[in-house]
Amino acid sequence: MTPQNAPYDLLITGGSLLDGTGAAPRYADIGVRAGRVVHVGAPDPEARATEVLDATGLTVTPGFIDLHSHADFSVLASPDAEACLRQGVTTLVTGNCGLSPFPLAPDQDPASGGPGTLAGAQWRDLDGFAAAVDGAAPAVNIVPLVGHGALRAAVMGDARTAAGPAELDAMRTLLATAAAQGVFGMSTGLIYAPGSFAETDEIIALATEAARRGLLYATHMRDEGDRVIEAVEEALLVARKAGVRLQISHLKAMGPANHGKVREALDLITAASDEGVDVACDVYPYTASSTRLTSRLPDWAMDGGAAGLLERLADPETRDRILDDLRPAVGRTLLPEGVVIAMLGPGRYADRVGDSIADIARDEAVEPAAAVLNVLAVHQGEIMIVNHAMADADVDTVLRHPVSAVASDGWVLNAPGDGHPHPRNFGTFARVIGHYVRGNGVLELADAVRKMTSLPASRLPLPGRGTVAVGQIADLAVLDPATVTDPATYAEPWQYAEGMRHVVVAGETVLRDGEMTGARPGRLLRRDPAEV
Repeated sequence: MTPQNAPYDLLITGGSLLDGTGAAPRYADIGVRAGRVVHVGAPDPEARATEVLDATGLTVTPGFIDLHSHADFSVLASPDAEACLRQGVTTLVTGNCGLSPFPLAPDQDPASGGPGTLAGAQWRDLDGFAAAVDGAAPAVNIVPLVGHGALRAAVMGDARTAAGPAELDAMRTLLATAAAQGVFGMSTGLIYAPGSFAETDEIIALATEAARRGLLYATHMRDEGDRVIEAVEEALLVARKAGVRLQISHLKAMGPANHGKVREALDLITAASDEGVDVACDVYPYTASSTRLTSRLPDWAMDGGAAGLLERLADPETRDRILDDLRPAVGRTLLPEGVVIAMLGPGRYADRVGDSIADIARDEAVEPAAAVLNVLAVHQGEIMIVNHAMADADVDTVLRHPVSAVASDGWVLNAPGDGHPHPRNFGTFARVIGHYVRGNGVLELADAVRKMTSLPASRLPLPGRGTVAVGQIADLAVLDPATVTDPATYAEPWQYAEGMRHVVVAGETVLRDGEMTGARPGRLLRRDPAEV
């Protein structure tokens, strides 16, 4: 028997194929051998396969690619990633918002941070992190970016100072090492310390190095509220000056006074693209964000990191200065009823998970800004929140734009667990199909699939994934578009998505008939530096 006629390892039969390009569906069987798609086309009555998945009445798509994840801080503890697989997600892009678990400077202690937190780097470099991921044998693929915040912390710590020539050279060297070891890009989190301490020139210098090495530049911009347009302009300036591919992360406008500004932001993106700037964005399908409570504070309050903040909060005069700077945001971009405690450690407010800052302020008879500082002081500055401050119409607008990809911004990979996390961890991709395709018709199914497959793959770029075609790696999802739904809510988040029938990663079935198989064929993917 010739190899061309050899039995398939896997055969998916009877399904309606959406190949990820945005093309209309067509009926096709899919044959897989040695982890790759070797047949897409009409049924072959003579075909034999080790495993057959019946997709009759179902839709077959590429495995979904989550372009914005923080799973690098959770995948070692939850390598089965059930929350992802039950949404059809087979690949997670990590290292976003300037946060990554590497690099460390040569003299830094690897015990300074660790997986399962957002504290920062634990591994000396990508090689060390990759070995840990591959040792955990995840069910999904991990695509690493390197965080500017991690680069800056390795060189300059938590200091709120400008980078000088020596510091810039040191960051460039760490970035070059990460590129040589296979990262796909660099990210910034310009709303978070220490990334927020960087001037635009610093970002341009590092983005220029990223461009020279063929990397993507992904940015959580400096502002997503009152100055969101200025933040978009800064991101585009960096792209123009550096000549780098730009990905604007989770585009949104926070606070009622800023609702509608996403239209102007998208106009700026479109105009820049027309000029030749390689720019796109991503979005999650919710009107609440989730982040650190410290991100609401004035930048200067975070000089020196959490330790510096706690010293300032302990000093009455400095605490009052922080209050004075925080108060103007209340009711604009900080809505006390909408800022909900999602996760925090032991302490006086440990039982307030799920409550809002407004609830706490009322119970303690203090103003909301004071309640924010009280919670931060008691819990060492480490509080995660869900922040309700966006508009449904803005989410629709960004989702409709041709260059917007779908992304979760999540990191929780299994249920149940502790705290009160954002439902996006469990429902992002299912919600797009159930609510924005089937529910309100914001997107057609073929375009929604494109925004979750070939579009994010093209931004990295990620060869071999994002479409279903002969020669592509067999990351596949089989779903029922009539029943896919996201039961996870803000009130009851710990619920997996429904409607996903089968999921395949690199040719191995990881979800069969809606049940986890226990297979964990994922791995950390590396970019080949020779592709530059």
